[in-house]
Amino acid sequence: MEGRININVSAVDYDKTSKEIKTQLTLLEEMVHAENDFVVTDSEFAFGWHFFVVSVSKELVEKLADQVGSDFNRLKGKGMEKKFLTWLTNRMEQKIPRFKLVIKEEMESSKYGIF
Repeated sequence: MEGRININVSAVDYDKTSKEIKTQLTLLEEMVHAENDFVVTDSEFAFGWHFFVVSVSKELVEKLADQVGSDFNRLKGKGMEKKFLTWLTNRMEQKIPRFKLVIKEEMESSKYGIF
């Protein structure tokens, strides 16, 4: 499977949130024996929030799904991308206050009415 999953991140604390995302994704890379499969952009600050993008290779997510097996399929969400968002959110929720992860393509759709 080729391509990338682009995730829009909104966070009150960019340093803490981006560090935790990098930690979780690095641990994931180590778990599935991958390297350089994600990128975290710099943030833009507006309205008291930091906005940035995390780009993850679909191959990394596919390896996670293969390794975790049926537990991955039980995660909330429709499709691999949503299940991955749930997986990442679950790993970060207890450590980081006030953050939100959304698939970038969904944010840009007209159903949100903001773009």
